[in-house]
Amino acid sequence: MVMVVVVDPYSGAYAAAALPSEWESNQPTQTLVVADGYAVDTALDDYTIEEPPPPPPPVVVAEVEPTKSSSSSSSRSSSSAAPAAGTPDPGSAKAVALEMVSARGWDDAQYNCLVSLWNKESGWNMYAQNKSSGAYGIPQSLPGSKMASAGADWATNAATQISWGLGYISGRYQTPCGAWTHSQAVGWY
Repeated sequence: MVMVVVVDPYSGAYAAAALPSEWESNQPTQTLVVADGYAVDTALDDYTIEEPPPPPPPVVVAEVEPTKSSSSSSSRSSSSAAPAAGTPDPGSAKAVALEMVSARGWDDAQYNCLVSLWNKESGWNMYAQNKSSGAYGIPQSLPGSKMASAGADWATNAATQISWGLGYISGRYQTPCGAWTHSQAVGWY
């Protein structure tokens, strides 16, 4: 039960909950006494407390050994140790990213690097905005409006942001593992 009592702060009146001396814990009412003897009896609502369901068992993901990238052999494009990302939920931004990564011919190691990179950058939140720099979206584009080159719905569509982000990574770091390695070394990509 939530009760709000408004008392004029300039009147000198005050409100206080008062329990009669014969109060028992199973009584269904409570008396609220306001200055000058004004009292209101309130009834307690019937309610139940439900225990939350037990947490699901932890998902055990087998460790995947990083593989060499299919791109050039420079250190920026080689695989980096990123934790296994696991199987994304169908329809999620990560599932869209997995499709796009595969369509580019990148392997699971590249997807793992991408998930780690964007977990760090935005937590995969398409509305994430860096308060200090203004970077926006899943890939943290700076400024966010750069993503308009991938679609007019860049501010609200995860697929548009992912498409732009993969293009940016490909052009600047060759692969997601190249971007992840850079991010691990300097704190940004």
